[in-house]
Amino acid sequence: MANDRGERTEKATPKRRSKERNKGHIAKSQDFTTAFLLTCGVFILSQMGGNMLEKLKTLMIETFSNLNPHNISDNDVLAILTPYFTSYANIVILFFFLLAICAVLILRLQTGSLFAKEAIKPRLDKLKPANMLKNLATKFNIFKPQQMVEFVKSIVKTIMVAMVGFKTIMKRRNDLFGLIGADPATAISVIGSVLFELLITICVLLIIIGIIDRKYQEYEYEKSIKMTKQEVKDEFKNTEGDPKIKGKIRSFQMKIMQQKMMANVKEADVVVVNPTHYAVALKYQPGMFAPVVLAKGVDFIAFKIREIAKNNGIPIVENKPLARSLYKLAEVNKFIPEELYVAVSEILRYVYSRK
Repeated sequence: MANDRGERTEKATPKRRSKERNKGHIAKSQDFTTAFLLTCGVFILSQMGGNMLEKLKTLMIETFSNLNPHNISDNDVLAILTPYFTSYANIVILFFFLLAICAVLILRLQTGSLFAKEAIKPRLDKLKPANMLKNLATKFNIFKPQQMVEFVKSIVKTIMVAMVGFKTIMKRRNDLFGLIGADPATAISVIGSVLFELLITICVLLIIIGIIDRKYQEYEYEKSIKMTKQEVKDEFKNTEGDPKIKGKIRSFQMKIMQQKMMANVKEADVVVVNPTHYAVALKYQPGMFAPVVLAKGVDFIAFKIREIAKNNGIPIVENKPLARSLYKLAEVNKFIPEELYVAVSEILRYVYSRK
């Protein structure tokens, strides 16, 4: 019993998941986001870099060609530099705009349509100095299991990126050594090619690390939201209601239905019985599509149906196979099944001939 209350062994219910999601607690990998964002940045830069470089080159040439140091005073610096900052912003704004769109899409890929109501609520208790120090101590405590894992991951990532970068540079070392004495244009072209290859290799490595970290974060998240058996039971009671109360409600509803059914027996034209177990009350009037079942039951209910029929002078006909078939196939307040038309019509014909 203690294990049921203490150990979190059950998967989180949909209600628990929704509650955690509203708090902003979801499976999210920072490495996954960084890797794909860096890859998007490199791709955008590869497509727009040439045009941006030409614009920056033109801007620098115009700046150094038209700028006369003798005409600059302390009061004119801001006025002179402002147009150049504006031109620079116009060159790079599209790049950062596309990068921002990529960041939103990557976050949406991880979190979905998340609007954490609880997470955006202001919590003034976090501003207390004691709580701030406690949070900082928790965050930088590398001996905490979660912080230890993140610390080890950072070291492993740094080593892997350094090894990949070193391997890429060593592969292109002949090209780099060949730049000795080369003209600036060739040197820039070769260095740019090496850097681009290095970035692509690092991006591929970071994507692999990000996907692995994403799976790990999902595993940790599922483990963190597991529930005890008692929590599952309590949630079921709160959501569905106490089973004992529901049982009482069903019992009360069945009692009401039986009372209505017994009241309908008085309107029956005939009651078909199996002497001790089954009883089915039928009604048929000219113009009706087929006979209707007013009541049916076994054992005690069957006894009450027969008793009401006797007290109200309703004919009781014994037919074991028909009584069983009517009880199993027919439903209360509905027409009898088509395959029982002939058998029931014979019973009704017999009753009407006696009347």
